Amino acid sequence: MRILGFAFLIFGFAAAAAGAATAADADSRRQYDACMALARDNPEQGFDRAIAWRGLGGGEAAEHCAAAALIGLGQYADAATRLETLAAKSKQSSRVKAGLLAHAAQAWLLGGKSQRAEGVLTAALKLTPDDAALLVDRAEAKAGQKNYQGAVDDLTDAIRRDNRRPDAYVFRATAYRFLDRLELADADVEKALILEPTHVEGLLERGILRRLKGDDAGARQDWLQVLRLAPKSPAAEAARANLEAMDVKTK
Repeated sequence: MRILGFAFLIFGFAAAAAGAATAADADSRRQYDACMALARDNPEQGFDRAIAWRGLGGGEAAEHCAAAALIGLGQYADAATRLETLAAKSKQSSRVKAGLLAHAAQAWLLGGKSQRAEGVLTAALKLTPDDAALLVDRAEAKAGQKNYQGAVDDLTDAIRRDNRRPDAYVFRATAYRFLDRLELADADVEKALILEPTHVEGLLERGILRRLKGDDAGARQDWLQVLRLAPKSPAAEAARANLEAMDVKTK
């Protein structure tokens, strides 16, 4: 039975963006927010704006925006290298540097370089060792190398630090599923959905687990709920593919 839906998600701009903005005054913060929004929505224009701003003294914030735009343009290695360099030379706090490294890891993950991402996240964790989000991110990098037990270990540490993160429970359920430890996977996904009943990755994962146990009706219910809640999300794409596969199988 082929079921789609590895639930690990690649984190977005928020953590690193918030960090880089902390050193800016109000006007620079507004420029930074506008640049990052443009980098997300129109990366080519965002990159041009970032380079122009850098020339006017935009400093680290402008450098970060330029790297973010390069991610949007698919130039992952260049973006990641820029972000690592920026983190190394930054005069900001450990939290800011860790956020920049987290963003670099995102770029490496998008470029299919999970091992490099893991190394960068390990460096970030040396700066902020109690950061549960970084542990979740590193678990994704380990899972990208099929090191599912390593992912479980990081996610367990993340949950010890913050047991109110539904994503950590969902991701650990997925890792347990790949390790064929379905009872533990079931328990984790239920914890996630207690914390957040409409967590779409949790519903996707529970549907997968139900399908593996032969509960096609329950799986269909969960996957249809994903489509209702977030029809354009990656979780919805996986749910749709699983529904189609299930329907073909039952015909």
